[in-house]
Amino acid sequence: MRPLRDGDEEQFVASFADHPFSYYSPDADFAAFLIRLDEVADGIDLPAGHVANVQLFGDVGGTLVGSLRIRLELRGTLKTLGGHIGYQVLEAYRRLGYGREMLRQALPLCAELGLDAVLVTCDQDNIASRKIIEANGGVYESTIDNSRLRAPKLRFWIVTDTK
Repeated sequence: MRPLRDGDEEQFVASFADHPFSYYSPDADFAAFLIRLDEVADGIDLPAGHVANVQLFGDVGGTLVGSLRIRLELRGTLKTLGGHIGYQVLEAYRRLGYGREMLRQALPLCAELGLDAVLVTCDQDNIASRKIIEANGGVYESTIDNSRLRAPKLRFWIVTDTK
């Protein structure tokens, strides 16, 4: 897991262009985008309803295989549906263990950031994500279901400091 770097622009744009990334605009300067990600991690000039978050990327031999966002606090729907950590693995790299490893590597960083336990959620029908969460110590808490959701949302807590 690592933050984006200057040399990642082409791969980032090619691999993640159709994924919703806050703060990224295709017509913006990539160097400015990297600076903005640092500002977001520090909670600087956040839009209403946003929280400080750290965005990292799974890197396998120089190839970006997925992304992970650590939200430093829970407000609004993050408290119930979004959780502290959101992750995605690019389709070509799924079922290869990268999601499990990305989450595993993020947990010590969460502890360093002051999060003793993190809420991680997934859709009830996303068996792969549930296995990733459980493989990293996720303990099921509850299921949220309402008519606005595509699928019921499973909520898990993971203790980050395993010393």
